[in-house]
Amino acid sequence: MDLILWRHAEAEDGAPDHTRELTAKGIKQAGKVAAFLHQHLPDDHRILVSPTTRTQQTIAAFTDHFTLAPTIAPGASAHAVLQAARWPDAGGTVLVVGHQPTLGEVAAQLLGCDGSTLSIKKGALWWFSRREGAEQVTLRLVITPDFL
Repeated sequence: MDLILWRHAEAEDGAPDHTRELTAKGIKQAGKVAAFLHQHLPDDHRILVSPTTRTQQTIAAFTDHFTLAPTIAPGASAHAVLQAARWPDAGGTVLVVGHQPTLGEVAAQLLGCDGSTLSIKKGALWWFSRREGAEQVTLRLVITPDFL
């Protein structure tokens, strides 16, 4: 199974938090990552998206076929994200579009750094793989929109 964590692109400051929109820079970031995903994302994928405006705008650069997952909204736990993705048992590829620090906590847990939070930049992708029946998780890719 592959698990891809995509932090939403740059969003405007303000309140309420759930309705913050992407900035012009964020729209460009999302477009760059979407182009990368169009080239590399396998066909057998599912997409889970936090119900905030900024995450929905981020994924909209790639597709309009996704599942809103209220359990991965801001403040969610790493456990909630992994449970929503059905990691590691679902098979295929799951793309999660969410928030920091939760995605950084998921990344840390997958890399064996439980209790830590890794910094995932706005718009960045972290791609993890785990072979069926294996315990080892491999970090296949970390990329930010600036490098695309």
